[in-house]
Amino acid sequence: MKDKKETNPDFGIACPIPIQQYPHIMAAHGGGGKLMHQLIQKMFVSTFKNPQLEMEHDGATFPVSNGKLAFSTDSYVISPLFFPGGDIGSLAVHGTVNDLAMCGARPLYLSAGFILEEGFPMETLWRIVQSMGNAAQKAKVNIVTGDTKVVEKGKGDGVFINTAGVGIIEHNRHIAPSEIRREDEIILSGDIGRHGIAIMAVREGLEFESTIESDNAPVADLVMQLLDADIEIHCMRDLTRGGLSSALIEIAEKARSALCC
Repeated sequence: MKDKKETNPDFGIACPIPIQQYPHIMAAHGGGGKLMHQLIQKMFVSTFKNPQLEMEHDGATFPVSNGKLAFSTDSYVISPLFFPGGDIGSLAVHGTVNDLAMCGARPLYLSAGFILEEGFPMETLWRIVQSMGNAAQKAKVNIVTGDTKVVEKGKGDGVFINTAGVGIIEHNRHIAPSEIRREDEIILSGDIGRHGIAIMAVREGLEFESTIESDNAPVADLVMQLLDADIEIHCMRDLTRGGLSSALIEIAEKARSALCC
């Protein structure tokens, strides 16, 4: 009989992740920094290798019979669930809507998947769902399909949400990290770190002279205005946990590969 503790002997040989250094998933693997980038690149991208995934963008773009579509997905695990300027529900809508916009797409449809922990207050779920509905309406998208799972008490963190989205690309531009050129300039649409500080202030009980609100909001309309004005855009990125520095490093690495070819 095979020992249940025996691991796959091929895993340590074939897996490109340095297993000896990181035999288990750590919190840092989801923090948006070097370890997360390594996990995505060496575990997922190398295994699921295809041209769309190798774009390393906020979403994938692909042609269809009558044009071109963008597709993106993201999962939301945030504490606290409610924070100044938003909540996990609005964040789940805005995050995927913005990822589609970063591909130059007009967001159209979203899916919503919920993983609920047994004992989670129904009233809290209602507030989150209502927030998602309001956010979707303001972002001009419809939530058209979804899924719900319930895990035993103690095996979740209240609620996790996954949203996936589809958008239509109505132009001929190719907006992606591979399109970066040496003379390009970096433009920020707002201040840096606002969302992270808003979350951290509530989580850690920090007080400031004024309340810092998250900049959690849809930006698709702004992107469409830039495209309609024929502004030459090479790449866009909606910053996540790794912040501006991680995003610039990821974009620079992909752009360097493209420029060297």
